[in-house]
Amino acid sequence: MICSLRQPSIGITGSDVVLRQKHATPFQACSFLPPLPLKKKPQKHVVSVNKPLHVASVSVGNFGSVKDFEGFEKRESDDLVKCGAYEADRSEIEAAGPSEAAKKVKIGIYFATWWALNVVFNIYNKKVLNAYPYPWLTSTLSLACGSLMMLISWATGIAEAPKTDLEFWKTLLPVAVAHTIGHVAATVSMSKVAVSFTHIIKSGEPAFSVLVSRFLLGETFPVPVYLSLIPIIGGCALAAVTELNFNMTGFMGAMISNLAFVFRNIFSKKGMKGKSVSGMNYYACLSILSLALLTPFAIAVEGPQMWAAGWQIALSQIGPQFIWWVVAQSVFYHLYNQVSYMSLDEISPLTFSIGNTMKRISVIVSSIIIFHTPVQPVNALGAAIAVLGTFLYSQAKQ
Repeated sequence: MICSLRQPSIGITGSDVVLRQKHATPFQACSFLPPLPLKKKPQKHVVSVNKPLHVASVSVGNFGSVKDFEGFEKRESDDLVKCGAYEADRSEIEAAGPSEAAKKVKIGIYFATWWALNVVFNIYNKKVLNAYPYPWLTSTLSLACGSLMMLISWATGIAEAPKTDLEFWKTLLPVAVAHTIGHVAATVSMSKVAVSFTHIIKSGEPAFSVLVSRFLLGETFPVPVYLSLIPIIGGCALAAVTELNFNMTGFMGAMISNLAFVFRNIFSKKGMKGKSVSGMNYYACLSILSLALLTPFAIAVEGPQMWAAGWQIALSQIGPQFIWWVVAQSVFYHLYNQVSYMSLDEISPLTFSIGNTMKRISVIVSSIIIFHTPVQPVNALGAAIAVLGTFLYSQAKQ
């Protein structure tokens, strides 16, 4: 849009228009311009827009006649100021475009990294558990590795150490308890059944979330949320009853993990409001506290004697690469969780929920391919229905 105005009517100064690069100066819809009389319609303004204008160029001089725009007639005066502008929804205005595009790229990198790390962790975790069926120790090593990595990062200045107090650790304690239970239960499940089956059952976590929030916390949800639970529960049930290698311990481990992680999320939301520790450091503190809680129970349930005997058997059967498997599953467990918590600082809970659903799909498919897990068509149908229900749930909660 072109604004033509008579020079004596207004003085354009640095406070009115900043002549910088294109798109640099957004301002309201020419509200500073006085009425600009025309010969035939002296009562109307030349500028009449409902959207903000952005200055494209301003120049002074004799422009003769402006013929390219309907409604303009030949001007006889030589003292015109020509102000070129365009409306905010024009494609030319992309001032926020690069930053928005960069944010989308960053989120995409977070998601891709999160999914890839999770797939790698599940593969190495299952390899370790097949050769070394001690899920309590495996869970402890995962938390210990992450805690050690973050302590070194804080000590060397790679990452800024969080500023915490006693109140912070008190509010973190119930979160850590739920996180520890959920972590161990999921590992126990994967030691007994296929990775794909564990994740199919864990896709039913939204159902636990709604039921706990409704009956224990008194929260209500829209009808579409309740309806989305039908395919989640139905799909998980169909996958369970048609699982070729069904194991009750594995099934119950996945169910307990779902329930524990629901309480973890509830405690986290209630206790961590207003706290300055978030993202990477929040998960690091959670890992350290969970490690302190889990270690004595792991020793009591399994114990060093069982660990030592099993370790020798695994080394004799697998060889030195078994050590690499243990290190890899421990490192990748911390990394994928760390990235997921970092992504929470950048995206909405809804986007995170959708990303978590897609993550489960990638883990289920990749584990079936890598471990050659036998899958019946009806079993695959149940998995697909459950995952679809999870997606519908995330949309219904929007």
